[in-house]
Amino acid sequence: MSKALKLGVAGLGTVGIDALKLIALHGERFASRTGCAVEIGGVSARNRRKNREIDISPYEWFDDPVALAESQDIDVFVELIGGEDGVAKASVEAALKAGKHVVTANKALLAHHGVELARLADAKGVALSFEAAVAGGIPAIKTIRESLLANNITRVYGILNGTCNYILTQMQKEGRAFDEVLQEAQDAGYAEADPTFDIGGYDTAHKLAILTTLAFGVETSIDTVYVEGIESISLADIEAADDLGYRIKLLG
Repeated sequence: MSKALKLGVAGLGTVGIDALKLIALHGERFASRTGCAVEIGGVSARNRRKNREIDISPYEWFDDPVALAESQDIDVFVELIGGEDGVAKASVEAALKAGKHVVTANKALLAHHGVELARLADAKGVALSFEAAVAGGIPAIKTIRESLLANNITRVYGILNGTCNYILTQMQKEGRAFDEVLQEAQDAGYAEADPTFDIGGYDTAHKLAILTTLAFGVETSIDTVYVEGIESISLADIEAADDLGYRIKLLG
């Protein structure tokens, strides 16, 4: 078996903690399939003392994610901080400049700075991987970058936000008002406490910008993407569309 691959994980929210859980749970299977053990070389988050679902004390702690990104004890920097700028961007840039591979699920960062980060990764001879940023369950990114490489893609569109799709589907199926279904989605954990990013269409716009850049090989500025959310959709709109044989969906 080859030398262990050491990850530095920055951002210990739901995704970050679940990533640590999966590595701990399936580490032996990963090693047997790849011939390389996966280990955690360090972690970073805003609050070290926060009560989390798992014990993070075995992992080396970094107060500064940039320091983690530059650490000689990691091979891959996993950015799960979020946000288009600030420490998320600074830490990813630091990791790439230090010759580390980067994995990120940060669609906002990629929509705003993806092209320049990809160029930096290419110049340093490292990978910038972001499958989880857009429709990771399909997967869409790998399909466009590899499987469809020889195809002439003429259009990219689809339902790209699960929160909006849940709300609109429940309104249509159960005849319930937007605010009521949104509250239900928040209570169930489908929607954030502040759902603006989802219901305002911004999440969809970021994903569309990333897919457009990959599918057509053009630099897509998020500022050029028209954004409209579902906040103004009423039950009357849903019913009117239903009478005409249509369904209202947020498409990107």
